[in-house]
Amino acid sequence: MLMPHPAMLRRLVEEYEALSAHDSDLEADTGRRDLRVQDLAYTLCVSTGTREVGQALEAARRMLATAHDPVAVQVERRVITTGLDKPSAAQGPAVVG
Repeated sequence: MLMPHPAMLRRLVEEYEALSAHDSDLEADTGRRDLRVQDLAYTLCVSTGTREVGQALEAARRMLATAHDPVAVQVERRVITTGLDKPSAAQGPAVVG
């Protein structure tokens, strides 16, 4: 089975949990939000090899708990601590694609 990248999996879980926690009665655009929640649930299931979102969230959390990607951690730390996520004139123009 292919393993999803931990950063991508973490973003999926965080976005799913954030959107599914909202009270639908208070949202003006519930239709769009509900479609996004369904899309995230499907993507989580496909990414984790499960069929139900509850199982997908459990599997994703297990995967994230055991994910050891020292290169990704170092890059993430470097970007956060040095601000390399914002290009400077010395780094050249930002590529938008």
